[in-house]
Amino acid sequence: MRAVEDCTLRIETGKITGVIGPNGAGKTTLFNMIAGTMKPDSGQILLDGKDVTGWPPHRLYHEGLVRTFQIPREFSQMTVVENLMVAAPDQPGDELWRALFQRRRVADFDNATRERAEEVLEFLQIQKLRNQLAGQLSGGQKKLIEIGRTMMTEAKVALLDEPGAGVNRTLLVKICDTILRLNKERGYTICIIEHDMDVISRLSDTVIVMAEGKVLMQGSMAEVRANKAVIDAYLGGAS
Repeated sequence: MRAVEDCTLRIETGKITGVIGPNGAGKTTLFNMIAGTMKPDSGQILLDGKDVTGWPPHRLYHEGLVRTFQIPREFSQMTVVENLMVAAPDQPGDELWRALFQRRRVADFDNATRERAEEVLEFLQIQKLRNQLAGQLSGGQKKLIEIGRTMMTEAKVALLDEPGAGVNRTLLVKICDTILRLNKERGYTICIIEHDMDVISRLSDTVIVMAEGKVLMQGSMAEVRANKAVIDAYLGGAS
């Protein structure tokens, strides 16, 4: 079985692109290949025209491509603010000799990183959670933390895997507002997998429909809703 095959698509810079399709369509596998956790057997993945096919996640991270997960992967025994700080790039304290012999530099970097994390908490409007252990948060709050970690990296492209899954409607509105603000105010290019059609309709400039590992179509949500092949493959057949 080939989870993704003959799958050609384009994500426009500065836009929000939605990816939809039935379970097993290959959406998460596609994300895994783009984000470097799986290597495609053939084909190319281009980032700003650069061939990044098969690059590992840490290398893509430094190119400005990051992702979140359907099931959040927080550091449960660290606080919310620490979960944000750990995502900052090029931390001098990661090197033992700098931690031992350049303590001032490490301390200055940590202070600046904490200030950055506080700004992200304010953007997410969750300042009151800063000192709470991440493992104690609700699923929706954890997803906000994952989005916040992308902000600590100054990412160019963010791949969001079902940010609305398992989230109550009130918090889902907040997550959608945050994604829109990241796009409009911070200029993030965002690609989002989501099963909630209301979320896709609200957020997406363009929608990609996948089925059986292939792109069925790419267009506006209005075009998607009017496409008979999409209706048959994904939306349950014509009424």
